[in-house]
Amino acid sequence: MKYQSQKVALAYFSVAMALFAIQVLGGLLAGWIYVSPNTLSEVLPFNVVRMIHTNALIVWLLLGFFGAAYFLVPEEAERELFSVKLAYLQLAILVVGTLGAVVSYLIGIHGGREFLEQPLWVKFGILVAAVIFLVNISLTALAGRKTAITNILLSGLWLLCLLWVFAFINPDNLGLDKMYWWYIVHLWVEGTWELVMAAILGYLMLKLTGVDREVIEKWLYVIVATALFSGILGTGHHFYWIGTPGYWQWIGSIFSTMEVVPFFAMMSFAFVMVWKGRKNHPNKAALLWSLGASTVAFFGAGVWGFLHTLHGVNYFTHGTQITAAHGHLAFYGAYVALNLAMFTYAMPMLRGRAPYNQWLNMTSFWLMTTGMAFMTFTLTFAGTVQVHMQRVIGEYYMDVQDQLAMFYLIRFGSGAMVVLGALLFIYSLAVVRRAPTAQAVGDVA
Repeated sequence: MKYQSQKVALAYFSVAMALFAIQVLGGLLAGWIYVSPNTLSEVLPFNVVRMIHTNALIVWLLLGFFGAAYFLVPEEAERELFSVKLAYLQLAILVVGTLGAVVSYLIGIHGGREFLEQPLWVKFGILVAAVIFLVNISLTALAGRKTAITNILLSGLWLLCLLWVFAFINPDNLGLDKMYWWYIVHLWVEGTWELVMAAILGYLMLKLTGVDREVIEKWLYVIVATALFSGILGTGHHFYWIGTPGYWQWIGSIFSTMEVVPFFAMMSFAFVMVWKGRKNHPNKAALLWSLGASTVAFFGAGVWGFLHTLHGVNYFTHGTQITAAHGHLAFYGAYVALNLAMFTYAMPMLRGRAPYNQWLNMTSFWLMTTGMAFMTFTLTFAGTVQVHMQRVIGEYYMDVQDQLAMFYLIRFGSGAMVVLGALLFIYSLAVVRRAPTAQAVGDVA
């Protein structure tokens, strides 16, 4: 590390990994409830389990983004963080809000809007934390060197925080409510988060490959331009069936089809940078996660998103297990794997333990990626059967669910593999001590 204030990122990454463990374990429990619906139905209903699973996902990814910003911005700006105390205050607010939200869910208090179930006081707490972050990181960047990586990262994070204001808008009209709801959910994951992803991926490629900054910056600007061009109006693919005018079916279909482009560009960017790279960086695990994130993001967000984004197809597939297949692989590739790549790169420096045992870390990558790929294929097949039986033939929903029991059991097995990989990842970074170097082994001998 070049700057002492970068150590703030360690606290963010540590809390994020703890929530990551809670998220995947909650997902595994939710997967088992699909197999055995009455499991914990009186103590922990499925809707609460699902809220914990999805909310923990969102929060730990955000913590990862914030931590990544606190790690890379001082280095890019060539100066210490504006205020370490503000960074820790922000983390404390987010932790208290997260715990408060979970307790509220367990006692039946929630907003009822998917992904935005947090009680009002928690939403305000998140807003305060976002303002603290923007002030802290912006003053750091403005006082130092300006780079494309910093500019793109700050643009994504500023827009991310500003869009949170729509969480407070909850109109009585359900169609209008859904429009505002998608301003957050879609414009986060298919808009502003893509900017954050591009910036972090660019930073990792810069450090891991040794390619000239100028080359990386040119790629980043192209990726960001295509992401915003396609992602903003691509929101229309959520407006097909909520009571909006019919022209959204064409706008949504055309622009969301183009959303494949930035993800393909990110995958191409990562592999071209490695191919051009002159640097034999010792952290092979971070490089594996970086390449894996861009590749799985292309297939999960790009290819699987395209499979059912056209309105003629989406008429039959929306709300089925095909949606779940796309959502799981897209989130894993685009944001989960990217955060884990950043953790893998930064944690050895933050903990002062490089070189470290990378074998466990790389094993966790293959376990999680294989499990998530198998889960995606399983849910895709289940969704195809569901579309035919429920939407084409017209059988009752619960009768169809009975026919999908085998798929749900297989999905649970895939989820168990993902959980095993996640726990192994956390163990490899947070618990295992540094691997002995050849020099150390020789000294002992």
